[in-house]
Amino acid sequence: MKRIYSIIIITLFNISCMAQTVSLETMAQCSNNPETCPNSTYVKDVNNLLNKYVGTWIGTLNGKNYEFNFVKKENTGEVIKWDFLVGRLKITNSNGIVEYNSFNKPENELSEGYNFQPDLKVYLMRFSGGKLGCIDYGYTYMWIKPETPNVMGINFHPDNDIVTEDCSNFITTLPDNQIIRLIKQ
Repeated sequence: MKRIYSIIIITLFNISCMAQTVSLETMAQCSNNPETCPNSTYVKDVNNLLNKYVGTWIGTLNGKNYEFNFVKKENTGEVIKWDFLVGRLKITNSNGIVEYNSFNKPENELSEGYNFQPDLKVYLMRFSGGKLGCIDYGYTYMWIKPETPNVMGINFHPDNDIVTEDCSNFITTLPDNQIIRLIKQ
């Protein structure tokens, strides 16, 4: 009898643990209506949607070279574990001068993924550039079309917030609302 109770308790524990893992797709679908999001302890990339973004991507726009590197992090977080991308960025101008470089920053200062939009075609990632008082932070929108798996589009939109510094002649680190076409290396 004791063995039967043990089996029942273990089975219920396993079921409850499995029920606490939710897919990125599920969380993306309910993002517009958070009340419908299930309670979870782990938001997992069960279908490997993030894998196509992993690696080094290079592109140019307006005379600048952009090199992005994305790494997938799994089961990370304090309250809710989450699978997401971490990104590093290096920008050089046409003379080869480095204008921005996060390759040497510690991981806790890097751009982190947020989640997919509900249609699962676009992945959002938080980005903070060099001058935060001039709203040099916001979201990058990243997408890869199935027919061109080695080409990524990325588009930065700064948050609409209060400017706290003199920002005359300021240009965001990533070009605002312009598409950078990147090729996987």
